[in-house]
Amino acid sequence: MADSLRSQLDKRLVRLKSERDSNWLPEWRELSDFIMPRAGRFNTSDVNQGKRRDKKIINPRASFAARTLAAGMHSGMTSPASPWFKLGTPDPGLMQYGPVKEWLYAVEKAMREVMARSNLYNVLPTVYGEEGVFGTAAMAALPDERDTVRFYPFTVGSYMIANSDRGQVDTLYREFRTTARQMEQQFGKAAMSTTAQGLLNSNSEAWIDICHATEPNDQRESGRKDNQNMSYRSVYWEKGGDSDKILRQSGFQEFPVMAPRWDVLGEDVYGTGPGSMCIGSSKALQLMERRKAEMIEKGVRPPMGAPTSLQNQRASILPGSITYLNDMQVGAKFAPLYEVNPGWINQLRGEIAAEEQIADSAFFVDLFLMISQMDSVRTAYEIATRKEEKMLMLGPVLERQNDDLLDPCVDQVFHLMVEQSLPRWMGLLPGNPLLPPPPKELGGLDLRIEYTSILAQAQRAIEGSSIERAIGFAGTVANIKQDPSSLDLLDTDNALREYFKAVSVPPTLVRSDDAVNAIRQQREQANQQAQIEQQMGTAIQGAQLLSQTDTGSNNALTQLAGAM
Repeated sequence: MADSLRSQLDKRLVRLKSERDSNWLPEWRELSDFIMPRAGRFNTSDVNQGKRRDKKIINPRASFAARTLAAGMHSGMTSPASPWFKLGTPDPGLMQYGPVKEWLYAVEKAMREVMARSNLYNVLPTVYGEEGVFGTAAMAALPDERDTVRFYPFTVGSYMIANSDRGQVDTLYREFRTTARQMEQQFGKAAMSTTAQGLLNSNSEAWIDICHATEPNDQRESGRKDNQNMSYRSVYWEKGGDSDKILRQSGFQEFPVMAPRWDVLGEDVYGTGPGSMCIGSSKALQLMERRKAEMIEKGVRPPMGAPTSLQNQRASILPGSITYLNDMQVGAKFAPLYEVNPGWINQLRGEIAAEEQIADSAFFVDLFLMISQMDSVRTAYEIATRKEEKMLMLGPVLERQNDDLLDPCVDQVFHLMVEQSLPRWMGLLPGNPLLPPPPKELGGLDLRIEYTSILAQAQRAIEGSSIERAIGFAGTVANIKQDPSSLDLLDTDNALREYFKAVSVPPTLVRSDDAVNAIRQQREQANQQAQIEQQMGTAIQGAQLLSQTDTGSNNALTQLAGAM
């Protein structure tokens, strides 16, 4: 007898959780203790726990560096203050077609508005922070009636993931808690177990453990398009609830979960990040801070030695206090047994500064705070050159972000906006669509995503610089030779288009090939007309001179006429 869906999900949950807990959970706990104490949920009972979790941290330098990384990644890659992506087509020639270019620009603008209206820009810094510290982060983009799309971050330890044959995350299981009242609002009373229904009357705020699985749907029936026969299934069930009973089953055409990994080795499912590189330095910092505090305390409150006559007497080292000694006892004195060498304090501070520098380097603080950390004012060229050099270190990470996070995020938002717009294009639902109808030339084509964020532009700055140098060199050669034919080798139209692309000029500011040709034809016609008018003016002026010439006297004209 085949296992029920609930039984299959329970078994896979146990396998994924066992693999995660034995291989990754110990390191994540350590990273949470020493770098990001408020992140991570390693037990479902941790929900709504306000107790302090930073008791192992004395020097929070690594925590500050992780915060800088999260803010730098967010402002550099997905800043809401500037466009960070644009859409294109696989055919570059089609991009020059006016209606296509205008539609793509309108879609980009509409998508940015939907993203700004949602909670995306509140969630992304959290995702970047957890990815930097733990190497792996996760969030889901789900349909929302009010804002079109809503993003839900999952903290490390609360979920398990698995890869597809392409090495991309296509499965997420998670465990979380909800109150009985929230459970009824989300799933309905009839779907709840008998125990959970009883809590609605006795204690509606009692916590109940819920499991959720999002994975490829291996039980879909071809030809059916209901929500239980989509490419991915989404199943909720109550942990320990009634046997074979599920709370809700639905599905998605696109995988709604983004699980970016900072760096992945081979067939690993979970990634590693800068936190794993500097955990040793972070722990060493805490140890040295304790030793420094101990050294300072020994200097301020040193261990004292006293004669036995003071054993039951009052003794103090407080300022202004007096301790009376028995002067009959030879050599009796009240003095420190150990005096701290102040020079060691500076040595210890130097070691602490070195470990702090390691944490900053691991989290790329020198890149994101490059200008503020310069010791003097530098030229714009030097700053740009240094930034390009730093980007070489971050380049592979940015490419992985595109594949694991940004591409799926943009795809999911676009897919949800198309779902909202399609019935309105067809007149089946009232209201305005979120997207304008696409031109017929785009039928059946997959759109291409290009990123135009600050960090993406910094990576492409080398391409723009090379174009500038090429044009400058060509102009120099032409000037030296005093011969403009040297510029014939340079295709200025393509050079300008490639440069505009490298510096992310909005497509609406660049004319299409047809528009450029029309302008040039008009200019050529105007030039030809001007030449014709000039020639006619010269002819008219010559005729006027001839009409005013004296033909009765002996002159060159009469001689020419007589000769003829």
